[in-house]
Amino acid sequence: MVTLAKLHTFVEKGHRVTVIGPSAHHYYSGMGPGMLGRTYTPEDIRFATRHVVEKRGGTFLLGKAARIQADEKTVVLESGETVSFDVISFNAGSYVPQLNLSEPAQDVYSVKPIERLMEARDRLLELSAQKKISVGILGGGPSAAEIAGNLWQLTSDAEGQIPDIRIFAGKRFMARFSEKVRQKVKNTLVSRGIRIVTNGYVESIDNLRVVLDTGQAHDLDFIFLAMGVRPNPIFSNSNLPTGPDGGLLVNAFLQCDAYPDMFGGGDCIYFQQQPLDKVGVYAVRQNPVLYHNLMARLEGEALQAFDPGGDYLLIFNVGGGKGVLQKKWVTFGGRPAFFIKDYIDRKFMQKFQAIEE
Repeated sequence: MVTLAKLHTFVEKGHRVTVIGPSAHHYYSGMGPGMLGRTYTPEDIRFATRHVVEKRGGTFLLGKAARIQADEKTVVLESGETVSFDVISFNAGSYVPQLNLSEPAQDVYSVKPIERLMEARDRLLELSAQKKISVGILGGGPSAAEIAGNLWQLTSDAEGQIPDIRIFAGKRFMARFSEKVRQKVKNTLVSRGIRIVTNGYVESIDNLRVVLDTGQAHDLDFIFLAMGVRPNPIFSNSNLPTGPDGGLLVNAFLQCDAYPDMFGGGDCIYFQQQPLDKVGVYAVRQNPVLYHNLMARLEGEALQAFDPGGDYLLIFNVGGGKGVLQKKWVTFGGRPAFFIKDYIDRKFMQKFQAIEE
């Protein structure tokens, strides 16, 4: 976002800038569950990427990159079109694994991309207006918790029946978080009638039937896939250096050692100095460093190292105007936690939406 906001500075120095994206807008995934619950509209949580790029003198290409020809310094799009580069920045994000499921499948929705979540919201309202439905959320992390809570909010506020909501969390719900956080999130969801299933991992989905590795089966009307995220597969498809998770392997300068004109940030990279959690705070902290290093590489100046920083603020939106917050030893839930998250998220959005004007 910082690079897009300052894109004109590249153009002013005589550089040509091309931005490739699958949509004219970019949605902020941190507010995605809130959009599902109708706390936010789609317009509240998106940036007008194409508009900003073109306004600042760049070229916007609507499309998806299929692979990178590193030695030829070209990007090959799914359409077959190729785009050459001198310096490239990868901000391709992540995707949710699909198990053995072939997309698209009727009433099975991934929580990413956010456009899919928008479709899911409309479909859920349609189904719940007809009858009481059963919804399964596959995954035991924050994404599953936030989707469950905001699904409850969505259907509570709408005409129709609140679904039977089940989270299939494997063996342990919110396993990588403190016991205080786990219990606050769990208690909030369970108090709303949301069931958390922890007696087995999901093995397969067959025609809206979820089968666990224990052999137990659950018949559902609707399924969300929220089983964590993996980096965009473009790097492994292009035989580029990757970390254990498949993300582009980058050094302290967010730069690929093997191909020094390649940089990246966010969920799609693997920071070789230390593994980073897939949380938005690191993408935000990488923003100014990425901008500086792209310009420095083009202008022959010194690169800047990225410092991940210390502990970060965690806030989960569990729907119903409530949240759960943790910062170091401080943990609390309820409306104050959501108020803080809402304030931070709206302020972030307003900062970058202002560049559209």
